[in-house]
Amino acid sequence: MRILKLIFKNALRHKLRTFLTIVGIAIAVIAFGILRTVVTAWNAGVEASAANRLITRQAVSFIFPLPLAYRDQIAKIPGVDEVTYANWFQGVYIDKNQFFARLAVDPETIFKVYPEFLVSKDEYQTFLKERNSCIIGQDIATQYNLKIGDLMAIEGDIYPGNWQFVVRGIYKPRDKTTDATQMLFHWDYLNERMKELGAGRDNEVGWYIVKIKDPSKTGSISNQIDALFKNSRAETKTESERAFQQGFVQASSAIITSMNVISFVIIGIIMLVLGNTMIMSARERTREYAVFKTIGFSASHMIGLILGESLFISAIGAGLGLILTFPIIEGFSTAIPKGFFPVFELEPITLVFAVSSAILIGIAASLFPIMKALKTSIVDGLRFIG
Repeated sequence: MRILKLIFKNALRHKLRTFLTIVGIAIAVIAFGILRTVVTAWNAGVEASAANRLITRQAVSFIFPLPLAYRDQIAKIPGVDEVTYANWFQGVYIDKNQFFARLAVDPETIFKVYPEFLVSKDEYQTFLKERNSCIIGQDIATQYNLKIGDLMAIEGDIYPGNWQFVVRGIYKPRDKTTDATQMLFHWDYLNERMKELGAGRDNEVGWYIVKIKDPSKTGSISNQIDALFKNSRAETKTESERAFQQGFVQASSAIITSMNVISFVIIGIIMLVLGNTMIMSARERTREYAVFKTIGFSASHMIGLILGESLFISAIGAGLGLILTFPIIEGFSTAIPKGFFPVFELEPITLVFAVSSAILIGIAASLFPIMKALKTSIVDGLRFIG
């Protein structure tokens, strides 16, 4: 109990210095938490990928369309369970800052291929009957305060014109990593408008999503699909959904890697801040440690005093940082358009990193002061003038 009392009093002896150290650690922990959350959010799409889904796109680039006729040919390949398709529609909803995925899809098959999108039977049946109806994710409905029957007016950009959609369903995410920020509407509605405009963009889809029966045959089925359209006017590239998502992430790999590295550099900064405080404290108390040795304090007592003070300051700073990180992350999640980061929350692994780092830093920052205190003789300690 006496040691604990000494640890507490030593930590608060220089209140301003201790306070600034705690604040510095807390800020560093907050920065670490935010950066790690951005990194995990960026990779959320990869983690949500299904092993039994393939993506077939145009071989040259994702932006080029594929003929609708490919669907029936893909469906005939042995091992294929279901085939659906989608078109990236985009457009402007409210203003250009409101970003979320707006997709023209096949209403008959999209929810068979994506069972993680949970929509009620009644809402789905209504959606099937109305050509200009749409189903939106729960997060989009919450963000824009949309409900069943509301009208969504979108100004086209890729597909010009003024588009009116009626919300007939709100899907819920089955899993934590499921994207609930999408708007899905009838591909036929888009295709009919393109025929009317005579733009020559009808009967084309953006990509195919292929649900297979056996995930272990991903490679062979992908090769068979691509072989079907070899030397055609629109050759294809088929890959697993995970590989497809990783392709998007890798496009920004330099940024993500930099953020990942910086998040761990912050750990080093925390150690330097706390280490500096502990070294200054140990230097000031050289004579005190000599007195402690004189009256019978053992090496273990000395280690406990210095290590305890370091861990105490580190724990308070890290704890304060973690407490503040939760509302800050929540604030970022609210402020950022849902479409940019469909899943933006503090992951358990980030908490584990932060807590374990705080403990390790507390230990590491005390090593040099402990060695110095143990090596300094009683005579030299008593002669020391700080």
